[in-house]
Amino acid sequence: MLFKNFKKSFFLLLLLFIIPINVLAYSDRIIAGGENIGITLNSDGILIVGTYEVNGTSPAKEAGLKTGDVIQKINNNSVSTIEDMATEINKAKDEKITVTYSRNNKEKNTTLNLYKDENDVYKTGLYVKDSVTGIGTLTFIDPETKIFGALGHEIQEQTTGKIFEIKDGDIFTSTVTGILPSSDGIPGEKRAEYDKSNIKGTVSENTKQGIFGEYTSNIKNSKTYKVAKPKEIKKGKAKILTVLNRTDIKEYEINITDISLDDKETKNFVFEITDQELLNKTNGIIQGMSGSPIIQGDNIIGAVTHVVIDNPHKGYGIFITNMLEEAEN
Repeated sequence: MLFKNFKKSFFLLLLLFIIPINVLAYSDRIIAGGENIGITLNSDGILIVGTYEVNGTSPAKEAGLKTGDVIQKINNNSVSTIEDMATEINKAKDEKITVTYSRNNKEKNTTLNLYKDENDVYKTGLYVKDSVTGIGTLTFIDPETKIFGALGHEIQEQTTGKIFEIKDGDIFTSTVTGILPSSDGIPGEKRAEYDKSNIKGTVSENTKQGIFGEYTSNIKNSKTYKVAKPKEIKKGKAKILTVLNRTDIKEYEINITDISLDDKETKNFVFEITDQELLNKTNGIIQGMSGSPIIQGDNIIGAVTHVVIDNPHKGYGIFITNMLEEAEN
């Protein structure tokens, strides 16, 4: 009897050893991006980004509404776009509406008074937003799962300074038309145009580690790079892939000067640009370069995330593993 119990315990112990504790869904080798992309994110609700007075009074203040609140319903009807909100307001029979909104993840209700302007048009006293659009750089595509990642940091709503909570979004083709170089204390930027009709993928997450979703377009670049673990990254030479003209992806040399293995979400290592061609064109890291993949040997090690404001020749990188782990959540 003791022997039988021992056998059961042995087999149970064996099973515990052979079951992986942490199975990662991402591939060992992924495709490096580098192309410029247009990005549109749709808000999860309608974001209040400001208020104004109507006829000498503030409807928002009367209702207790603040910048940063997210409107979810008008008169108990769900709204997700500004057009939805306008439709519900125009349907209102009284000069007031019931607003359901969220603040700090808590749902609340209030009554918002409507006021007519000199043209007999209802005014709410609210500035609202239901989407944001911009540009960035694609970091990677996982050829097995078709998951993509970009930016290496979150997209914030400029007025509130908070992460933009999204329902969904798209990435689409973008062409770089010009460069505004950086200067000390002032980051430059890529100037670009984009084609919203040429969708490359759908966005499902906006996180501190970047935006993520499914790449739906044909994958043209079949070259893959090994995913480097943080301990495999070395100080010294590396390169970034990015676009400075039209849609041409080029390699530019950098030097990694510091690596932190602490449990940070984004700023995992520091690098400086050593490529003279890049410095001549941009004078360092510029806006729109976020997400540019960083390659060391045959490894993809991370992506450009932030510029060092008082020295645009230097920037921060995020470990590629941090992006991949967030992408699979």
